[in-house]
Amino acid sequence: MDKQIEKHQSSIFINNMVESAIRIGLLLVLLIWTYDIVKPFIIPVLWGAIIAVALMPLTLKLANALNGKRGLAATLLALLGVALLVIPLVMVSGSVYDGIAGLTEALQEGSVKIPGPTQRVAELPLIGEPLYDVWALFASNMEAAVTRYSEEIKVFVAAVAGFLGSSLATIVMFIISLLIAAGFMAHAESMSKAVQTVSVRVVGKHGEEWAKLTAATVRSVLLGVVGVAFIQSLLVGSAFFVFGVPAAPLLTFIVFVFGIAQLPATLVVLPVILYVFSVQDTTPATIFTVWVLIAGLSDNFLKPLLMGRGVSIPMPVILFGAIGGMISAGIIGLFLGAVILAIWYELFTTWLKLDQETVSEPAEPELEQKAQSENN
Repeated sequence: MDKQIEKHQSSIFINNMVESAIRIGLLLVLLIWTYDIVKPFIIPVLWGAIIAVALMPLTLKLANALNGKRGLAATLLALLGVALLVIPLVMVSGSVYDGIAGLTEALQEGSVKIPGPTQRVAELPLIGEPLYDVWALFASNMEAAVTRYSEEIKVFVAAVAGFLGSSLATIVMFIISLLIAAGFMAHAESMSKAVQTVSVRVVGKHGEEWAKLTAATVRSVLLGVVGVAFIQSLLVGSAFFVFGVPAAPLLTFIVFVFGIAQLPATLVVLPVILYVFSVQDTTPATIFTVWVLIAGLSDNFLKPLLMGRGVSIPMPVILFGAIGGMISAGIIGLFLGAVILAIWYELFTTWLKLDQETVSEPAEPELEQKAQSENN
């Protein structure tokens, strides 16, 4: 009798296990298919949500000035964002394309003439003599120089072509994300309630608090990291344009990327300073040096002004987020990765603090009872 009961229970267990496995398998297949369907939209929707959170205070102020027309305010901000984010990329891509097209045409016609280096170039520390030799070879015998450095030239051209393709994809992604952000900002109340409901359901009683912390972190990173990098690149780039530095749009964009990755702008500025001193007189070169050095160090006083209070993100977190995001999602991942990793850092540190508070709370009555027993 016992064996029959045991056999029956075993049969029920096996049936339940098989049925559960089938259900889990079907659910897994459904999730995989769903992910494949929504995968192309994850990054633009996520980036649109981040932009909407960062621009929401400005949207409310603009809506009040427009008699409560929040949809119009969101649309205007989206169009302004398209102009501010897309125009620099278009300038950089256009500058690189024009330079390559002109160089290609000149090479085909055989009319490329590079002025020879001055003695100042050879006197530069560390890189002076090698740079002088390479420059002199290209100036005196272009065909021999191209033949000698053909592999390096091919790698450079491939990198530039990849950059142009990535820039075009990024422009399209930015436009889509800004349109999505405009929709989020126009329906902010319903979106906010939905996010808070999901947060409470997933996290628990601290869900609403964590949702507010996430919004504060997004604003802090976009203003204190992306905003500072944008202002710094404008200050440095204006010097490049005023003093006629070659490839000024591309160098300005590199300064912008370095600013987001929390790398010092002086890494870009110092070689340009050496170049300016080698081709211009001492007075304008000195003015250029002072200008770009002050602009390159401007992040030291801009960050305390723009970075949100109470939200302090360590530099390695931003650096890893920016580099990892760029590797995984291209140029737009440069912004997205820094924001996402900063959010996770803040949520993790907050969770640790909550855990410590939870552990310390039960200990207090025990300490009181122990103190009372010692007094007795």
